Amino acid sequence: MLEREPEPGSPWRADPLGLRGLSATSVEAFYRREMLRPLLAASGVHDEPGPDADEPAPPSGVGHFAGMVLDPAKVDVAALPFRLPSPAPDFLMTSLEAVESVLSERAAKLGVEIRRGVTVDAIARDEESVVVHAGDHEYAARWVVGCDGGRSVVRGLAGFEFVGTEPQFTGYTMLVTVADPEKLRPGFNLTPTGMYVQMPAEGHIGMMDFDGGAFDRSQQPTRDHLQAVLRRVSGTDVTLDEVHLVSSFTDRAMQTTTYRQGRVLLAGDAAHIHSPLGGQGLNTGLGDALNLGWKLAATVHGHAPDGLLDTYTRERHPIAAWALDWTRAQAVAMRPDPHGQAVQGLIRDLIGTGAGTTYVFEKVSGSAIRYDLGSEQPLVGRNAPDFRLGDGTRLGDLMQDGRGVVLDFSADRRLRDSATGRERRLRYAAGAAKNDLGLGAVLVRPDGIVAWAGDRDFDRKAFERAANQWFGTPES
Repeated sequence: MLEREPEPGSPWRADPLGLRGLSATSVEAFYRREMLRPLLAASGVHDEPGPDADEPAPPSGVGHFAGMVLDPAKVDVAALPFRLPSPAPDFLMTSLEAVESVLSERAAKLGVEIRRGVTVDAIARDEESVVVHAGDHEYAARWVVGCDGGRSVVRGLAGFEFVGTEPQFTGYTMLVTVADPEKLRPGFNLTPTGMYVQMPAEGHIGMMDFDGGAFDRSQQPTRDHLQAVLRRVSGTDVTLDEVHLVSSFTDRAMQTTTYRQGRVLLAGDAAHIHSPLGGQGLNTGLGDALNLGWKLAATVHGHAPDGLLDTYTRERHPIAAWALDWTRAQAVAMRPDPHGQAVQGLIRDLIGTGAGTTYVFEKVSGSAIRYDLGSEQPLVGRNAPDFRLGDGTRLGDLMQDGRGVVLDFSADRRLRDSATGRERRLRYAAGAAKNDLGLGAVLVRPDGIVAWAGDRDFDRKAFERAANQWFGTPES
């Protein structure tokens, strides 16, 4: 792995500037790879995952929409689809530093070498391989995945088309010393002239200035400029004594038209950029990596079914397209004009209801994500619930080595023979479940997505077709 940054530590990754929220599906991904406890510890959360529960816990947080904070007590848990209790919390405040440290440790255990301070400057490719040039070095590989951020060099060198919409605002996140902090209200503050956020950490402030993205972001913002913007959007005469760290961003929303060009693929911000409103960036990137990782591994090892790698763009492109629209909608609702004010009023009415808050929670938690896998069975294409067998074994316990899982709830172990011959790709587990949701068996992909589900009278041939589609034919 080639990493542009020379060192892992940075004030922009550490708390408070690197503070990020992980959605339910992202946290569950760490849980399923046995990385939840290290992540909790690195995030300063020292409580162990709770004991087994009979019912899912209500969400601990929902977040905000365009600066309008939602009440988690209004979420209708019963209306959430296919939800079972899980040791993974439905939301986690962490930092980029914590996430990177846990993933780096996992990579080291798997024998991955991370070469730091390496900047890619050219790519040469043919039908069989890719050569990456970085300074005086060349790296030859069968595949290259560009995860190098919103200003991706790999994206440009490989010729990906990057399309979308231009910004309406310039945003700033900064660590400052405020002479009179009592003039600013804590939390999210949507005002007639923009929005500002006073974080819990002293001097950590974010703000959005609807200037059409006019600020020259190649220049470092001065104290006078930041003070003028903060006064304008807060409607106060607050004074900044000192600026320690500051970065600017916009709500420019862009996405590549495909995530693959031959043997070059993209993931995360390299494939899609948008404003941080709603906190979808990190979660979308993690979802990309989880979706692509097992498919690329199967391709490299030579047991991928035909077209498996092409499903990466087909499944993940619509998710990022939604994330871009989610942030665009929030930008419209924040506009400091009569149109924005009208939308704000409508949104406040909607999120004041249980149905409205539940809708937002489904979206931001990832529980509403469903890939179109060509099945009408309502669980197929969704993130799998954490089924628990009678001996206490959970689905998450069975997924730690990155294989897919066959859960056979049938009394006659109907799928035992069908699973034979795919042991390197699929783990078979049988037994009655504490709550099987009315199902007889479930096939779960390594990324936690349900590939097939059958009722108690399921057809074994339908399972075999799904297993062949996603995991290839049995080995001889």
